[in-house]
Amino acid sequence: MGDTLEFNDIFQEVKGCWNDGRLRFSKQTVVYKSNKTGKVDSIPVPDLSLAQWRRVCLGHGIKLATSNGHVYKYDGFKESDFEKISAFFKANYKVELTEKDMCVKGWNWGTAKFSGPLLSFDINDSPAFEIPLASVSQCTTGKNEVTVEFHQNDDAEVSLMEVRFYVPPTTGDDGTDPVEVFSQNVLSRADVIQATGDAVCIFKELQCLTPRGRYDIRIYPTFLHLHGKTFDYKIPYTTVLRLFLLPHKDQRQMFFVISLDPPIKQGQTRYHFLILLFSKDEDISLTLNMSEEEVERRFEGKLNKNMSGSLYEMVSRVMKSLVNRKITVPGNFQGHSGAQCITCSYKASSGLLYPLERGFIYVHKPPVHLRFEEISCVNFARGTTTTRSFDFEIETKQGNQYTFSSIEREEYGKLFDFVNAKKLSIKNRGLREDMKGKEGYSDSDEDEHDAYLERMKEEGKIREEGDESDGDESDESFNPGEEEDDVAEEYDSNASASESEGEEGDSEEEGKKKKVEKKPKKAPKEKKERKPRKEKKVKDAGAPKRPMSAYMLWLNSSRERIKAENPGISVTEISKKAGEMWKQLDKSRKEEWDKKAEEAKKQYEKAMREYKESGGGASSAPVKEKKKKGGKADAKKRKSGGEKEHERGGNESFKSKEFISSEESSSDSDRGKSKKRKSDDEDEDEEEVASTPPSSEEESGSD
Repeated sequence: MGDTLEFNDIFQEVKGCWNDGRLRFSKQTVVYKSNKTGKVDSIPVPDLSLAQWRRVCLGHGIKLATSNGHVYKYDGFKESDFEKISAFFKANYKVELTEKDMCVKGWNWGTAKFSGPLLSFDINDSPAFEIPLASVSQCTTGKNEVTVEFHQNDDAEVSLMEVRFYVPPTTGDDGTDPVEVFSQNVLSRADVIQATGDAVCIFKELQCLTPRGRYDIRIYPTFLHLHGKTFDYKIPYTTVLRLFLLPHKDQRQMFFVISLDPPIKQGQTRYHFLILLFSKDEDISLTLNMSEEEVERRFEGKLNKNMSGSLYEMVSRVMKSLVNRKITVPGNFQGHSGAQCITCSYKASSGLLYPLERGFIYVHKPPVHLRFEEISCVNFARGTTTTRSFDFEIETKQGNQYTFSSIEREEYGKLFDFVNAKKLSIKNRGLREDMKGKEGYSDSDEDEHDAYLERMKEEGKIREEGDESDGDESDESFNPGEEEDDVAEEYDSNASASESEGEEGDSEEEGKKKKVEKKPKKAPKEKKERKPRKEKKVKDAGAPKRPMSAYMLWLNSSRERIKAENPGISVTEISKKAGEMWKQLDKSRKEEWDKKAEEAKKQYEKAMREYKESGGGASSAPVKEKKKKGGKADAKKRKSGGEKEHERGGNESFKSKEFISSEESSSDSDRGKSKKRKSDDEDEDEEEVASTPPSSEEESGSD
């Protein structure tokens, strides 16, 4: 057996909600890490006093108790894991893993036992259920009755609000009320914050960004008290997950961020982060409300009775000592301006994104903390409003997406190198070629080419060239009267299209006339020969049908059986179900259907040969030829009509399609002119048809 045992998908119950994570047994410690919060519970092996194996709702579970009164319960084990874990405990731990049965009789009377942080309700010495007293928010008493209320978890779909216990009147002579004794036992271990005693220290009028306002912060031994003009918040140190100390981009201010789980609540609003803003220039002299001996004994040299320094240093130092957690600061990342953060926007609010050694944190509205281990991939996307910025998208393993937009393009290289160094998956990564540009990418992997960065550089060059010029080139495409060649090409491309009706046809011919007038001013461009369009294959209705594959033959024979076995199944679900069944089909059965498919293929080939020998499949070719010739005749008609129109109206000004189509309310004289033109065109077409040779008439007629 190895030195460690590891289990994935192990669950821990937190205030009525199951959080999954990983559990590892080693010779020195038992470590559990939550996938949701990243919080780590580490239990030293010498502290273990009890280990029980129990049948629970999620299979099997382990209950561990320590000598200092803490209890840890982990569920989600398989029955076969018991022997493995039991052998490991015998070999490496002093505690033996014992099996304990839960009472499932369903009785609602029994004995209440207070053991450490648990209230156990036992029936015949077997526990029916256990209540973690840390989840209790309030305990009230009545006549022969105790009501226990619980903290609510926002992530839980169903929450237990309260449990009521009936306590029978005592027959003893000691004079104590059993209801009060029960209540005191609950409250002594419950998570009910009571501001008893003096605060260790007080910080006056600190600026708080979330929740917004100015608060007095009173530091107590077990909780933090935020006292504002409108609201008060009491935050137990056990709910503090992480501490962050982040420098502002202006280098004159500091953010102190406290991550909380569960969050503090105000109505329906949840604050997962407490963000304080300090000025670097603000100093303070602090005296702790404790004796020097008590400070030394409790904080072991981390704090002194009298301290002085910057305000943000004093607050962070005191919080670090009381919460007993490390303070996270930005790592080696430096942006284009030398700051350790990047200015960006998230959900239409501007803020700062800090790349940390093990994650990203965005402050301040709303605050977001993303650990690398919960990130599935990142993506660099083009900015939606301008090319001078880009978007940084982060996708988590749970399927959530966070988009940080409006990041200056100068930050792209630094951020890309940081993400690359942390080995995060990048969606739009290309192969690098020569990346030694002016932004300094020598630290990056030279074998990889970032296509997005190259494209942004090219766009920058084009924009700079455009700024130096007079601006005529950029506006030419919107001035049809001056850009002769582009207009000519546009209307040439429509030369083979069918004749338009009314005013649209006039505008096309006037455009050609304009091109002829302006040609001497500029050298004409060489016209590229247009590639002929690919003709669509005409389906031969008389040809034999293609043979089915082995899978399709099997599906046709099995479809009714699948419908009968799964009543009400949809068409898409039939396909999915059939695919699964085909995968599980025996090899011998599949070979039978393969033989049938092979026979069908041979029959198809034989039928196809006979069909071709009888002259099938050759009738569609002449039709295509006639279509082509007919198309040429139509083009000739349009060309001759355009030339005559050009001779007739050479001095009229050019009008675009849009301009003409918008003139719905034109005068009666204009309508008369257009009708006259139409009749002239029709006469010319009749003359041309009469002058065409008989062969072309026959071809166009067949078309």
